[in-house]
Formats: sequence, C-alpha cells, structure tokens
Amino acid sequence: MAENLRFDGRVVIVTGAGGGLGRSHALAFGARGASIVVNDLGGSHTGEGASSRAADKVVEEIRAAGGKAVANYDSVLDGDKIVETAMKAFGRVDIVINNAGILKDVSFARITDQQWDLIFQVHVDGAFKVLKAAWPIFRKQKFGRIINTTSAAGLYGNFGQANYSAAKLALVGLTQTLALEGKKDNITCNVIAPMAASRMTETVLPPDMLASLKPEMVTPLVEYLCHEDTTESGSIFEVGAGFVGKLRWERTGGHGFPIDKSLLPEHIKEMWAKITDFDDGRTTHPTSTSESME
Repeated sequence: MAENLRFDGRVVIVTGAGGGLGRSHALAFGARGASIVVNDLGGSHTGEGASSRAADKVVEEIRAAGGKAVANYDSVLDGDKIVETAMKAFGRVDIVINNAGILKDVSFARITDQQWDLIFQVHVDGAFKVLKAAWPIFRKQKFGRIINTTSAAGLYGNFGQANYSAAKLALVGLTQTLALEGKKDNITCNVIAPMAASRMTETVLPPDMLASLKPEMVTPLVEYLCHEDTTESGSIFEVGAGFVGKLRWERTGGHGFPIDKSLLPEHIKEMWAKITDFDDGRTTHPTSTSESME
C-alpha cells in the first residue's frame, strides 16, 4: 500500500459534522493530523431546533483520540462566523467540506414557497456563505480544497424532492465553476453524491439497506480528494457501500440543420431518432462551455 495520506498542519471545516457523514469526515481527518472545526447547528433533519451537544460530542471524540478540534454552532448562513472560528482557533483554513443539509420532502403540487426557499438557503446559500468567507484565504495562501455534497436526487431527480433535487444540482454548477476559477491558485473543488446512513436517509431507506451504507465508506474518497497531492477538480463522484465512480456529461452526435434555411418543428420530428441516438458512435463528452460550443 502507498504511503499514508496525512493532513498534519491542515485545518478542516466540516459543516453538519454532528452526526452521519459529517461526523465520519471530522473523525477521519482528525485521526490523520488535521485540526477540525466541527460545525453543527444541532437541529433536526428537517431543520427545527438547535443544540450544541451534537458538535461538542464529536469534538470530544476527536480530542479523546489525540486530535485537535473546536466546535461551532452557527448556521451555515453565517458562514463567515464558521470561518472566523477556524482562524481564531488555528490561524488558517485549508479544507472546506460542505456537508450540512436538511429535508423538506413534499410533492410539487403541495410545496410551499417556504419549503422551497428553506432548502435553497441551507444547501445552496449556506455553501456559498462558507466558501465566500474561505475563498480569499485560499487564494492568499495558494491552497484550498473544497468538497460540496450533492445527491442522487440532484443528479437524477426524485419523487417528492423537487426543492432538494434542484438545490443539490445547483451545487454541481457551483463546484464546476469554482474549479475553473480556483485553478490558478491551487484550489480544487469536487462534488460527491454519497449514499450513506444518516438522519436524512433514515427517513427514506429501509433498515436492511441502511446497515450496508456506512458513512465510513464515503469518507476515504473525501480524504483523497482533499489531499495536497491530489489535483482532481471539477468532478462529480457517486460513492457508497464500497462503490466509487466518476460521472461525466454525454451528448449525442446530434444533427446540424442548415442555418440559411428556416427550421420547423417538422424538421425536428424527421431527425428525432438521430438527435437522440447515443449508440451511433458519435457521442461526445464536453467538459466546458467552450467544448460544448465546438
């Protein structure tokens, strides 16, 4: 096996680290030498309430194992306060893992503005707020590693999760843009779609399936992507139950219509089979807006 990947001297912020995936990430980085900011508002999986106990317990676990950690109880919407906690306690920030999330599952026919807005505030605005505060620090020190957390619902949609699916896919676009903007300053940004047992997945998955979805089977990918030697950036990964896979966009060869003639819906209908054919050997995998225009 290759040399152990260490994070000595690095400072890691993990949001929503009071349980599930966040706790797993925090404990693992702490065990490999990093100093951890354990952020957790301490609310329920639907966003109600607040308690310092969840974050405190994880900090105690890290310290008991010989690691360094401090707790932070702020909402991710106060991302500047979370980053400030890291700077006051450890003097720097190297890695941000945006893991905090809540659910407000409801069919689109019944969804309210509040249920839509709250999901975007926590998942999208929260990630933005933390990263906006950490970004100038990353740029100045010429190093930063970011993990955003999407989900299968964001990639494929899921019944009753229009708000959650839309917010989670928004994080993919954010990730890919930050990967481009951060490249010159040695800042990488990747997004994972994890499947793991948590307070959130307990509401939608049966117990026998949850038993095989240990958070500890997701964290190693996060650790690898955040290491200083890893240059992977702007990528999407599905991970869980021992599986790790990378996703990419695929486009059919399509059909080009003459631009000097009128284009009618009947023309689209006539060429529909060619437009939608993924099996004719002409598919491409664009990775940028410029490639998509070629």
